[in-house]
Amino acid sequence: MPTGAFRGGPAAVSEAGGRLEAMTQPSLAHATDHGRMYSRSLGGRPEVPSITTVISQEHKDLTGWAGHMASAELAGDQRLASAVGSPAELKRLARQASSAAERFRDAAAARGDRVHEYAEQVALEALGVTHGAGAAREALAEHRETSFADRFDEWWQLYGVTPLAAEVTVWNHTLGYAGTLDLVADIGGRTCIIDFKTKGLSRDGRAKPLSDSVVMQLVAGMQAEEMLVDARSGEWKPWPYGEDPILLAVAVSEAEVVPNQANPAVLKSHWHKFWALRQVWEHSRSAAAAGTALRPIAPPPLPAPTRPEPEPEQ
Repeated sequence: MPTGAFRGGPAAVSEAGGRLEAMTQPSLAHATDHGRMYSRSLGGRPEVPSITTVISQEHKDLTGWAGHMASAELAGDQRLASAVGSPAELKRLARQASSAAERFRDAAAARGDRVHEYAEQVALEALGVTHGAGAAREALAEHRETSFADRFDEWWQLYGVTPLAAEVTVWNHTLGYAGTLDLVADIGGRTCIIDFKTKGLSRDGRAKPLSDSVVMQLVAGMQAEEMLVDARSGEWKPWPYGEDPILLAVAVSEAEVVPNQANPAVLKSHWHKFWALRQVWEHSRSAAAAGTALRPIAPPPLPAPTRPEPEPEQ
């Protein structure tokens, strides 16, 4: 896999099986006690974990960030000055501030959903199938987020993106996982597996950097063995895009879109890490099913009373 710029031109389009694919099948994903899992068809039982569930086995400590968000919200609360001297009011403000991280996360997730929806609908429009690109842009406008769509459109045109499959569900039997990829596209004559990440802005007005964990997400998609054809019937076909694709993590912000290529030199290491996390998920589930891990234990029995020895005769 070359590490340089794209070669060729937008006219060099690769097609799988002679036709383009447009698939959105989130209904195969199920929320379970063991994280998100996928079934093989509608109504089927969950069988394997999702790619993101596997990656989430790597614990990330966010307590520092949560504390920062809470303190920042409390410091900026205009009611703080008048609450000084009132323990009850200070406690109430602190309780509200403690949920700042959760509210920020939920708002960011909702915004990410809207941006992803727009990206998907743009791809479907380019594929010539039924789409809702206009409605998706209106949803962004309702939240004053059209700049995300504007920057995305600029990137789409600049890179000459020709979509091959949008929101495609994939499966790997060998390791046992599944997931839904944002986009497979031809760019400059090369097949690209693409994951979009909605990002806020740093202090200098640039898109915040991506996490390295996205490389695991992309390489797991590349290593798929099947792609979904029809969710209702459970029809799948061999994965045609795993041979030397370019893996792109694309940061979408309101100021810019920053595409990043996963370094081909590190893909093997990140695949091994993903494999290890898949084992962690499996053994964690087995440990949970094994039964109660800890049980109370009674103190040892008291020693039997001893008979007093007879006194020696005089």
